[in-house]
Amino acid sequence: MSLGEVVRQRREELSLTQDQVAVRVGISKPYLSNIETERVKNPPSDPVINRLEQALQFGQGELRRIADLVRTPLDVRQEHEKLSAEVEKLRSVLKQLLAGDKRRGKVGGINLDALARKLKGKRGDVQEVLSAGNVVPIINRVAAGYPHHFTDLDYPPSVADEYVRVPDVHDAQAFAARVAGDSMEPKYKEGDIVVFAPNSAARSGDDCFVRFSKDNSTTFKRFFAAKGGKIRLQPLNKKYPAEVHDREEISGLWPAVMRMERIARK
Repeated sequence: MSLGEVVRQRREELSLTQDQVAVRVGISKPYLSNIETERVKNPPSDPVINRLEQALQFGQGELRRIADLVRTPLDVRQEHEKLSAEVEKLRSVLKQLLAGDKRRGKVGGINLDALARKLKGKRGDVQEVLSAGNVVPIINRVAAGYPHHFTDLDYPPSVADEYVRVPDVHDAQAFAARVAGDSMEPKYKEGDIVVFAPNSAARSGDDCFVRFSKDNSTTFKRFFAAKGGKIRLQPLNKKYPAEVHDREEISGLWPAVMRMERIARK
């Protein structure tokens, strides 16, 4: 959770308004709002962080640790987050193994053969089983819809405003987009994050991120191979009609491989 999210969540838990907190901390309400919505370029100064901790009843140093992490270079933060995620995954594997031994009546030790099989997985690759997955760029926001300027997959890793770590997706060019509109309901709702894998071939019936050749516009629809080499793009919401296109009209067709559902609706 980011610094802004932590501050906002604690403020709301304490039933405090932004005005009340701003007065206690000695900052303006707009500045506090910018902290909560992460519109400030850098974390607040240490004196402001200390006063925020006191006003919001945090333990000493709790917010300071988060602020220090934000000040850390992005590549270092990503490596730290990756290692932390992989440690958590290893703990989960060990927990499952120990729980399985207890169910079979084995107590007081670890079955190393079973652990080796568990870690190797189906493909015999320990690294893949323990991998926390890739950091994937989210290339759009709901309000803006899909990015017409998204013309190729050779983006540098810093182009996105936001990233998400995706377990078990190992496509180096994977990207994510937030669902905009209701054309793919009921399976996908506005705000859901869908991850796409450009290095996987799209099959008829796949839900795909589609890019059009003419103007580089993009959409998210279910793809079907139609007669005569044409492509049918089918919304899942029945109130929208299907579109049929010649194959050369489409320059990109990338299948969805994972959906992150938004649980809380506004």
